[in-house]
Amino acid sequence: MTSGDAHPSRLRAVALIVRRSLGRHAFASAVTILASAMASGLVMAVFAIQHQSEQAFTGGNVGFDAVLGARGSKLQLVLNCVFHLDESPGNIPWSVYARLKADPRVRLAIPYAVGDNYRGFRIVGTTPELFRDYRYSGDRELKFAGKGRPFEPTLREAVIGGFVAARTGLRYGDHFHPSHGISLDETDDDDDHDHHAHDEEYVVVGVLETTNTPIDRVVWIPIEGVFRMGGHVLRGDGDVYVARPGESIPDERKEISAMMLKFAAPTVGAELDNVINRNGKEMTLAWPIANVMLGLFEKFGWITRVLRLVAYLVVAVSACAILAAVYNTINERRREFAILRAIGARKSIVFSAIVAESATIAALGAMLGFVFYGVIVLVAASIIRSQTGVVIDAWSFHPALALTPPVMIALGALAGVVPAIKAYSTDVSANLNPHS
Repeated sequence: MTSGDAHPSRLRAVALIVRRSLGRHAFASAVTILASAMASGLVMAVFAIQHQSEQAFTGGNVGFDAVLGARGSKLQLVLNCVFHLDESPGNIPWSVYARLKADPRVRLAIPYAVGDNYRGFRIVGTTPELFRDYRYSGDRELKFAGKGRPFEPTLREAVIGGFVAARTGLRYGDHFHPSHGISLDETDDDDDHDHHAHDEEYVVVGVLETTNTPIDRVVWIPIEGVFRMGGHVLRGDGDVYVARPGESIPDERKEISAMMLKFAAPTVGAELDNVINRNGKEMTLAWPIANVMLGLFEKFGWITRVLRLVAYLVVAVSACAILAAVYNTINERRREFAILRAIGARKSIVFSAIVAESATIAALGAMLGFVFYGVIVLVAASIIRSQTGVVIDAWSFHPALALTPPVMIALGALAGVVPAIKAYSTDVSANLNPHS
């Protein structure tokens, strides 16, 4: 036999040994493959979810350049107004909104007033300009499903996000009662909330098409409706004012929770930041929004590091499981190896077969790991969307998806070295003895 024929023959011999061993120890092999699959799926999911979450919260185009609100935390302003997750740090006078709305440096100014909810979903008072002039994800405009339309500024009408409609069952023409306070629990029964007066009933005049942004989780009503809700007072000029039915509200009495701003030029943000944040003491400008959110991820970066460490440890445990599973079969296979050696199989074939068996278990686990990866990421994406309205791309490519399988296979092969050495050193004469 030529050397050219010997190499394929050795490969076939190794493959045959591996196949027979996996079949003979099917249950142990299956359990080890499953452990490897969970390990590889977990490590891929940790890296992918961390990357996708950071991109979604810091790299997405939210359609605004800055948030202006009461003096306080920039992060609180962004979480409250962009992601609708936190409470308002306070209010600012309506006159500030009027002044910036008229400022030629500001392309778009949208006022927000918060403080109520419907079944755990945030109610935000705003103006119809949001539906007419706002653009998200570049140049995409808000669209209505069916015959929906923007609300009238002076009527008790509401526009709801697609996620709100899906979770609450509200449809075009339905009526509902707002509840006091900002609730974050959408599972609360509607009857358990502290409702406003019975006559403060709103009708749904529009359901927004899904945007895959936090907008989907909001109930939008006219800002005038927030001013006039029972239990709400205005302190725009410093004195307490309660709106009376049938009477117009003076602008100097009005106040808002925050204002969303879109600038005409990139330099405007720096100019206002200098005036408001550095030289002012009454308001805070959260600009740029992406940098504010990036600070949040940097602050809690230790959580990501802990999760990665856990994933690495699970991979290490998986490699140890492969070592243990293969090693435990060596004693019962000593006679098999002795027979192979007796009929001419080289020690290198025995060694290669054990290493290949370990690598094969790891490879099968890595392949099955993509199933676990998909399940973990889809569940995580569902939870993130449910809680924040932010959608992460579960199928977006991350380098970990390409690197994890070969690393797992290499670790599997490495784990097979110890049992391979034991098989390699099998004493032929001792193990061919019938009494051995």
